[in-house]
Amino acid sequence: MILSKFIVFEGIDGAGTSTQIEQLKNRPGASDFLFTAEPTKGETGLFLRRMLRGDMTLESSTAAYLFAADRNEHLYGKFKGSGQDLTYGIAEACGDGRIVVCDRYIFSSLAYQGSSCREDLPWQLNAAFPLPQLLFYFDISPTESLKRIGNRETREIYEEEGFLRKVAEGYQAAIERLSRQEPAMKVVRLDAQKGIAELSDEIWTGIKNHVLP
Repeated sequence: MILSKFIVFEGIDGAGTSTQIEQLKNRPGASDFLFTAEPTKGETGLFLRRMLRGDMTLESSTAAYLFAADRNEHLYGKFKGSGQDLTYGIAEACGDGRIVVCDRYIFSSLAYQGSSCREDLPWQLNAAFPLPQLLFYFDISPTESLKRIGNRETREIYEEEGFLRKVAEGYQAAIERLSRQEPAMKVVRLDAQKGIAELSDEIWTGIKNHVLP
C-alpha cells in the first residue's frame, strides 16, 4: 500500500538527510509541509536514541521490535505536532491532505536491523506498514560518510565502516525488492556527494514531479 503525500529521506549515517530536511523546511513552497523523523520524539523513540548513543545495550532483535513499535505509533497515533514539526499521526496528517516528510522509515529497519539480527525479522515486523509515495535515497560510500561523521561531537553505535557497508547493501536490496512489490512508489536516487544547494534543487524538482499537484 502507498501512503499518499508521504515522502521519506533515507541513507546511511552521514549521507546528509538531516541537512536536506532543513533545506526543504526553508523552501517557500514547503511552508505547509510537516516534518518528522525516526526514531520519534515519543517515549519509545527517546529510549531508542539512548540505545543508538550507546547509553545501553539491547539484543538486536529487541531493537527491531522497538523500532517497529515506535513506527506504528508514529504512523497511527493520534495527531500530535507543533508548527511544522510532527511527533505522531503521519497517516492522519496525510489523510487530511498534508505533505509529510520523514527522515528515516522502514527502509532503515530493513537495512540496519537486517544487518544486525536475523534478516527476516525486520521484514516480518514491517510488512504491514504502508510505503511512501516518494522515496529519496542518498547514495554515498561508507568511507565518505565516516569522514563527515568524524566531525561530530558524538558517534552512534552503528557508525563503523564494515557495518555501514553491510547496511548500504541492505538498503539497495530492500529498495529493489519493495520497488518490485509496489511499482507505484517513486524512488529518486541522489548522489549525496553533490553540493548542498544542488541536492536541495534536485529534491525540490522530485517533489514537484511526483507529489505536488
